[in-house]
Amino acid sequence: MDKRNQIISQLEMNKNISDSELAALLETDINEAQPDARTEASLSEDSSLDLFLFESADRVRKNVYGTDVYVRGLIEFTNYCKNNCYYCGIRCGNSALSRYRLSREEIMVCCRTGHKLGFRTFVLQGGEDDYYKDDILCAIISDIKTNYPDCAVTLSIGEKPYESYKAYFDAGADRYLLRHETADDEHYHKLHPESMSLQNRKECLWNLKEIGYQVGSGFMVGSPFQKTEHLIKDIRFLQELKPEMIGIGPFLTHGDTPFKDQKSGSLELTLRLLAILRLMFPNALIPATTALGTISPDGRELGLKAGANVVMPNLSPVQVRKQYSLYDNKICTGEEAAECKGCLERRVISAGYKMVVSRGDFKK
Repeated sequence: MDKRNQIISQLEMNKNISDSELAALLETDINEAQPDARTEASLSEDSSLDLFLFESADRVRKNVYGTDVYVRGLIEFTNYCKNNCYYCGIRCGNSALSRYRLSREEIMVCCRTGHKLGFRTFVLQGGEDDYYKDDILCAIISDIKTNYPDCAVTLSIGEKPYESYKAYFDAGADRYLLRHETADDEHYHKLHPESMSLQNRKECLWNLKEIGYQVGSGFMVGSPFQKTEHLIKDIRFLQELKPEMIGIGPFLTHGDTPFKDQKSGSLELTLRLLAILRLMFPNALIPATTALGTISPDGRELGLKAGANVVMPNLSPVQVRKQYSLYDNKICTGEEAAECKGCLERRVISAGYKMVVSRGDFKK
């Protein structure tokens, strides 16, 4: 057996490998070399490695979750953000963006539509917008849980004080997504303004765990200045945190950010990391992200085949979807919710899986 395949087998069995072994899997050809510079032999070798890796990851996810793919209804309810992250299209410094906020009533219309379509998790995602005070957010969460008691509520609204997280949890929120983006302090400061810190981001994640949320974290793949050692730090931090959900996706540029001329992340490396994370975290809920579908027409299907088991179609009103612009050329900005769900379901089936009507909770 090839040495790297031995590493993959060891990872599947032990759910862990050394830093040098991780680097061996991550660095095989795809980080630096351009496709036209590869030899036919190296291409064959790399595809063989990835095939074995993806098959191993798919086997592990099927052992835990079968062919079920859980669907989350994404409601992007505000594109205002007080932060100025250098990679993000809704950063407060982007004066070219048309801003919006959804009302409590508009959010409930999204939920009503989603529930009829079979969604049993609603993800409220937005920038860090102080307009939505804790009492407003708690009322929205409570409304959703009262009207749809069979549904889970996931929040993805950034860094908040412990007391706010506790209030949302007490109001009925079940899960919280907060990607750490990079676990290396120096790298973090290259991506964010001085007002933000990795220490605070990590503290928020630990607070969420303590309160009792199902917690999600993750990172960008191929962000500016990222090295293999940073990715390994990201993986080690996730091992420490033990999140129920892990979200990763390729870094994608936005024309109204300081990183507009940077190179986007790699589909191949993102898929490789998805598979590695599935082998390390067999029970994790891992989405095939919109960013994957943006970087490649069949990116989400490939993500499912590499171990992902969650998809997140958009429930936001069509008229605001293009304004929630984290990166350029984002897909699914025009369809009605039913069309978006139908299209995605066909893609899931074509990849060999099935979308199910379920909250899709973490399996301990």
